[in-house]
Amino acid sequence: MRDEVKSKFLTFFIFVTMGFIVFVATLLYWSSIDLRSPNLQTSDAKMSLRGSILSADNYMLANSQRLYKVVVDTRNIDPEKKELFIKLYCLYTNDNEDRVRKIIDNDNSSVTLSYGIDSKNAEHLQSLAGKLLKLGVFKSYTKPNGIVFLHGMDIIQSGELRVYPYKDTLAPIVGYVRKIEQDTITRREGVKGIERFYEDRLSFAQDSYIVGYRDAINSIILNKKVKVKEPINGQNIQLSIPLKLQKMIERQLDLHQKRLEAKEIIAVIMDSRTGQILSLASSNRYDVNSFKKEEYPYLNIQAAEYAYEPGSVMKPIVYALLLKSGKATPNDIVRTYGGKYSMGKYTIADEHRFESEWISAKNVIVYSSNIGMAQLAQKMEPEPYYSGLKSFGLGSKTGIDLAYENAGEMPSVNDFTKETIRSTIGYGYSLNVNFLQLIKAFNVFNNNGLMVNPKIASYVIDKQNIRHDIKNDEPVKVISENIATIVQKTLIETVKEGTGIKAFVDGVIVGGKTGTAQIAQGGVYHKRYNSSFIGFANDDDGAKFTIGVLVIEPNRNYFGSQSAAPIFKDIVIGMIEDGKLHSVLVR
Repeated sequence: MRDEVKSKFLTFFIFVTMGFIVFVATLLYWSSIDLRSPNLQTSDAKMSLRGSILSADNYMLANSQRLYKVVVDTRNIDPEKKELFIKLYCLYTNDNEDRVRKIIDNDNSSVTLSYGIDSKNAEHLQSLAGKLLKLGVFKSYTKPNGIVFLHGMDIIQSGELRVYPYKDTLAPIVGYVRKIEQDTITRREGVKGIERFYEDRLSFAQDSYIVGYRDAINSIILNKKVKVKEPINGQNIQLSIPLKLQKMIERQLDLHQKRLEAKEIIAVIMDSRTGQILSLASSNRYDVNSFKKEEYPYLNIQAAEYAYEPGSVMKPIVYALLLKSGKATPNDIVRTYGGKYSMGKYTIADEHRFESEWISAKNVIVYSSNIGMAQLAQKMEPEPYYSGLKSFGLGSKTGIDLAYENAGEMPSVNDFTKETIRSTIGYGYSLNVNFLQLIKAFNVFNNNGLMVNPKIASYVIDKQNIRHDIKNDEPVKVISENIATIVQKTLIETVKEGTGIKAFVDGVIVGGKTGTAQIAQGGVYHKRYNSSFIGFANDDDGAKFTIGVLVIEPNRNYFGSQSAAPIFKDIVIGMIEDGKLHSVLVR
């Protein structure tokens, strides 16, 4: 009996010992595999995002979202559970089972099942990946070199998607981006508009990065040994343009474009004191998320990039230079010559005949006489005339925060010795300007003789959500406050009883000047026109805005008094309704 007990005990001891040896051997085996595996330590990078663009009233105009791709190694899929994997995967992604099955069956390696997965779905798929591992859908695979690996379903960042929630609103000012590849990640880079100008602010500074040892399902173990680098997203840009006001202006331009059958209509509203742009709108817009080939011409910001001969809106600027140089006063008299004036081989005409053969210099502006302005402009000396126009910003970039601005073209100072050049510039020919240059110049009359640069962005918002002002250049004195007041009063009279009467709005202070200019092509003027109205609207509470409308090639009512002035009026009325201006009639 005693020998039998000893025998059983020995058998049990041998069994336990062998089990222990097998256990230790197994540990050593798997340990050696891990040591040979490159995945013992793993890393996870999370891409930072491009900054957002916001309206003045805090609506998101552009923002970025992370995109993910789904990667699986087909060698790790248990053949007996392949269909389970396909059904669950397609249930989560709403993908096509036949498409996924074809990808898996045709490639015995690592394959990408889907691209363009958003953050929310990526989170769900990450959860599914863990469940599939627990269900044994994936099994280990031994490579020819003896390395054993087990990968489940990997949800990997593939890039970022730039989203414009309001589609064509504020296009092309916000601008657009293009794809660039950086270390297998698809990023976005600004091409036009605010996206381009503030590329250095909007672009990300640093991706997040985490390095540590992995657990059984290849997730990083968060302990003291883990190394982390914090993400730094791009900064946000806040514009001075309220979305509500912008949409209202765009709707008006759309209606007037149909009425006038115009190629394009542009409108600008600027705070006269600060230069902040409250609206820069075009009738020619595009869905920034997806624009068509025929919309490519709309990608340009014509307010800054289109240079043209401005017509009679030049007259108040030249009038101010005449007053500044002492070459004329508002009450000086000039002859109208019955509507036709010969200057060498050229004939200058007025669109309408004046009752009197003589009119004052002030009325040359109010009733827009080309003949009167041609004679007054001849009084200017070449150098002061040239430098005076340059002091108003003509022939130079405005300083607006938009890329690719066209500075226009001014004749040389020597050209100003020619009588015809001095005269024709007086009523808006022989030079090319962009529309924002004229807005900036006219703003001088509504800002006590001070010139400020137009600006679209107000703040940069950092990662702590702290706002940093985007500073503008210091105002520059162009003309005296007295001369600015004289011109301002003349422009108010132009609206009350002159060519700008269709821009009049009762209850606020409105002034401005019409402009109509033939378009030259190949040195020949054709029956194609640009018409404009540029002026200001102020109220008794101190609000002061410089406003301009440019109608490019209208097929109907091409005179600025008939096309641009009524649009200006509608804009001012809209600003009253929006609360930007306070009318004495509605208090």
